[in-house]
Amino acid sequence: MENDWKVAYMTGDNYRAEMARQILGQNGIEAVIMNRKDTAHASFGDIEVFVKEENEESARELLKELES
Repeated sequence: MENDWKVAYMTGDNYRAEMARQILGQNGIEAVIMNRKDTAHASFGDIEVFVKEENEESARELLKELES
């Protein structure tokens, strides 16, 4: 991934990552999901949602509710 993309959200659940991507998209922020879970043992690793660096702060603010 290029240097101007930053992690805005991390989770262990596919559905939460997809919810985050949808919330960001609805607010005009492009987001990309990267699944970094271990293929042999699904309890290891995270799923990360990346946004452009200039949208990182806004994205984190929008996604605060998902963290609870």
